[in-house]
Amino acid sequence: MKLEKAHKFGMFIDLDKCTGCGSCMVACMAENNVPFREDETDKLISVAWMRVYNLSNNKPFPDTETSFLPRPCQHCEGHHGHSPCVSVCPATATDYDANTGIVSQIYTRCFGCRYCMAACPYHVRLFNWYDPVWPEGMEKSLNPNISVRMRGVVEKCSFCFHRYQLAKERADYEGEEHLAEDAYQTACTQACPAKAIVFGDLNNPDHKVHQLAQPDNRNGGKPRAKNVFRLLEHLGTNPKVYYHSSKEWVRRLGDNDVTGRDKA
Repeated sequence: MKLEKAHKFGMFIDLDKCTGCGSCMVACMAENNVPFREDETDKLISVAWMRVYNLSNNKPFPDTETSFLPRPCQHCEGHHGHSPCVSVCPATATDYDANTGIVSQIYTRCFGCRYCMAACPYHVRLFNWYDPVWPEGMEKSLNPNISVRMRGVVEKCSFCFHRYQLAKERADYEGEEHLAEDAYQTACTQACPAKAIVFGDLNNPDHKVHQLAQPDNRNGGKPRAKNVFRLLEHLGTNPKVYYHSSKEWVRRLGDNDVTGRDKA
């Protein structure tokens, strides 16, 4: 496969379509061998690369409204080409790939200092307190394409990067010059029954994720699509996950800029 222009893989999540079913969470855990405990009620020690939050406008009935917000790793780019977690990791166990826009996690380098967890404003990094213990027979269903992590390391969403590697190998074998849009898709995208999650290359105008998100172009591109926002955008982390909601209160919660609201 010939050298392509740098990718910038990202997501577009339509909150107006999301029903909060949790299929994306289950698919993520199954695809990435995410460990779990018998009692998952303690969210301080549980591990989930994708989480779905229930949002409310906090108004009494009959004006009550709710919305669901899936939250994977935002794969920040920042204004200097890397994410906050990459900046603080002393072991270089996390890295920003300029060719894909994906923030990686190298588990064999991580020694569990958790600086990255403190630096991440999205709380998407999770510390694995326990060695995974699988129910009898379940170890046979683990995904052989991704390693099982030991205790004492930080885990996070990788945009199913192993699928990108497999897609590249398949393209090389078949002599394809470019990756097709559907050649590399995350597990959560494929599992969503409402089709609320769209994944692809934000740098490729032919990809649906680019057309829906219309990401900002510093060199003078199209303005962002209506009702599209990113989480905590005022921090300048430049995340690659774009959200859409027709509800103004949801978009305000997404940024949560207290200073900005006071000025409004």
